[in-house]
Amino acid sequence: MSVTATPTPGAKLLTPSDHTLIMIDFQSQMSFATKSIDAVNLRNNAALISNGAKGFGVSTILTTVAEKSFSGPMFSEITEAFPGQSLFDRTSMNTWEDAAVIGEVNRIGKSRIVLAGLWTGVCIVGPALSAIDQGFEVFVIADACGDVSTEAHDRAMDRMVQAGAQPMTSLQYLLELQRDWARTETYEMTTGVAKKFGGAYGLGIIYAKSMFGASESH
Repeated sequence: MSVTATPTPGAKLLTPSDHTLIMIDFQSQMSFATKSIDAVNLRNNAALISNGAKGFGVSTILTTVAEKSFSGPMFSEITEAFPGQSLFDRTSMNTWEDAAVIGEVNRIGKSRIVLAGLWTGVCIVGPALSAIDQGFEVFVIADACGDVSTEAHDRAMDRMVQAGAQPMTSLQYLLELQRDWARTETYEMTTGVAKKFGGAYGLGIIYAKSMFGASESH
């Protein structure tokens, strides 16, 4: 059977308008016991996807668990990217069992869900498996999640992937939403987020622009 290639993106790729990002329990108490990723990288990756999602206009839900009584406030890197946005505070470990959050998921009405948060094996596995069971397509930003050990994080990722979730990384998420440097309306935003939170890649952008006036769109 012959096939014909066309210069069009695959349907499996994310776009800014086709999914809801749910950021779960990025809170002080949850991060204290997180050992699979250090706090600096975790906060940086959370900031990268928050600022990217905000810049692309992605439908985003922010949710905490027992914010005032136990777990503490959500990372400022996230809330500062979404000034004034309400946070859904829960008692349930599984976000998908919270009626207010699910009401917001249904109000937004997207069939794709992207998850990031703490801990991978509890607060991410729960909504991932629940959403998949209800027919949603689920993506998990692996390096914007963490757990009490590397083993716990890895086994949780394995379990979700085996159930059908698609793993990705923070920088991959940002660049997949941009996908073409000729998209000038989001070019400066994307490279700006990458320069600030993109690690060595961001340093490379700063160097190229400073030394050569380089641009990916040319």
